[in-house]
Amino acid sequence: DKIWTAVQHNNTGLTRVQGAEPEKPYTMSFNYNSSAEQLEAVINSAEYCEQEAAYYCKKSRLLNTPNGMPFAWWVGRANEKHLYWGGSLPGIQQCACGLEESCLDMRYFCNCDADREEWTNDTGLLAFKDHLPVTQIVITDTNRSNSEAAWKIGPLRCYGDRQFWNAASFNTEASYLHFPTFHAEVSADISFFFKTTAVSGVFLENLGIKDFIRLEISSPKEITFSIDVGNGPTEATVQSPTPLNDNQWHYVRAERNLKQTSLQVDSLPKKVLEAPAEGHFRLQLNSQLFVGGTASRQKGFLGCLRSLHLNGQKLDLEERAKMTPGVKPGCPGHCSSYGNLCHNGGKCVEKYNGYSCDCTNSAYEGPFCKEEVSALFEAGTSITYIFQEPYPVTKNASTSSSAIYADAVMSKENIAFSFLTAHTPSLLLYINTYFHEYLAVILSKNGSLQVRYKLSKDGLLIFTIDSGNFANRELHRVKINREGRELVVQVDQVLKLKHNFSEIDFKAIKSLTLGKVTESLSLDPEVAKANAYGFTGCLSSVQYNHIAPLKAALRHPSLAPVTVKGSLTESSCASVMEADVNTVTTIYSSSDPFGKTDEREPLTNAVRSDSAVIGG
Repeated sequence: DKIWTAVQHNNTGLTRVQGAEPEKPYTMSFNYNSSAEQLEAVINSAEYCEQEAAYYCKKSRLLNTPNGMPFAWWVGRANEKHLYWGGSLPGIQQCACGLEESCLDMRYFCNCDADREEWTNDTGLLAFKDHLPVTQIVITDTNRSNSEAAWKIGPLRCYGDRQFWNAASFNTEASYLHFPTFHAEVSADISFFFKTTAVSGVFLENLGIKDFIRLEISSPKEITFSIDVGNGPTEATVQSPTPLNDNQWHYVRAERNLKQTSLQVDSLPKKVLEAPAEGHFRLQLNSQLFVGGTASRQKGFLGCLRSLHLNGQKLDLEERAKMTPGVKPGCPGHCSSYGNLCHNGGKCVEKYNGYSCDCTNSAYEGPFCKEEVSALFEAGTSITYIFQEPYPVTKNASTSSSAIYADAVMSKENIAFSFLTAHTPSLLLYINTYFHEYLAVILSKNGSLQVRYKLSKDGLLIFTIDSGNFANRELHRVKINREGRELVVQVDQVLKLKHNFSEIDFKAIKSLTLGKVTESLSLDPEVAKANAYGFTGCLSSVQYNHIAPLKAALRHPSLAPVTVKGSLTESSCASVMEADVNTVTTIYSSSDPFGKTDEREPLTNAVRSDSAVIGG
């Protein structure tokens, strides 16, 4: 879910050390493939950074805990010496096992400090950003007999952009933030996100004696970038077809150089003005930079600004806002702008800096609920999801017991899943109720898809989709939606069927089964025939209303009310589809699902111990 940046140095392998003592220490300095300033910038702008530190020892002490002088240390940023090891905290002369109270010898705070004759190690992550990167390691205890050590300092690894969600909320028109003068004599490059409900307001402004630079929302559909370098004001305006004061995040980028002045808003066409060939070209500013407000008497900005960059420098709005009345650090409400990035029924959850997607009720997973959860089924595999009984049902159920379910009406089914198989007949999905009604989705012998409802009033209703053979080793997406009396079936995003029931009362769901139904239920002959083989192939992202039975079986088998029988292997259906046809055949032919009666038909996909391949 995270994107990591790794910076290598000249010695990330495991290095052995012998013959080092306090008078003659072993030292190794690290050169990274970038300058100290660059490394510092990477670390400062990241949300989190780490470096692995590992020390393997045989009769070689590391930190000499609990109260001796350390035998090894490392040097970090600003040439500071540090006496803690990976997995521990700054200022505590310990290793990870000391904090966790899990050291080999409880009298010491590092495994190596027990000074044993056999190999052991102290390994952990150094993650206090202000001390990173590690620039040197010093080792002094490998000179006694049988004394040996090996160390490893991993690459610097960081993730996250601390700046992207760095925001401030301006609560009054008079409030603003002060920053030092913006030095942009010949070129200026400004970018930020804003969110507002106000009709107009100034995002930022910096004045000179005559010159000035200003960015503002001048009307609900207009952003204006004004600049004067001594030849009179130049204004670039972008007009939006829809209002920009809709309390959603919008992106603004304004640039000025010797050739042109340009303004871009979201993905609208860029407005570009050419600079005059003659005249002044240096922008000379001397006042402070006002953000979210103005030095001249115009109206300030009401709303939020985020991720403000000036000529590549990030301005820390949050820090400055903490000390300024009328301005608050951070800005709530990212889901209104980014909630649509949570797909497949995932819910957007607000965080102080950003948002995350909660995929609990989705059949998908991953940071944006877009990663499929899929598994390979064999002939006898079945997953059964048991629904909680709405009310206790008495054993000698009388006619009145049906009234128990009156308010437990499942007036709708929202079913979606993908499948891939080469087998017919197959039972894909089976839902049964306490009233001996059921809904089954099967592939019949000719590869057509059937949705079968057995209802107590109307008897059996069969809907067949025979627009091709669906057992063709390709992935097919099926959606079955019933709201009240109206049923809609889609296959591969094409509407295949619409039907209106005269009346339907499909409720009190007892269980949902994927693959072979193992309970002894009275199945009608067609479903029973399909059930004899169950389902062999790949099922993916199965959703029934707000339940994801396949995901529950793979991710929370002990917590969810699911029973898995037979072999279930998590696997990506797409990779099965891409795999060589032969491999697919072996995956699918773990049993012989083709009891062919007509001997003249060739046996395809069958496992026969006496079969041979003849090629020419």
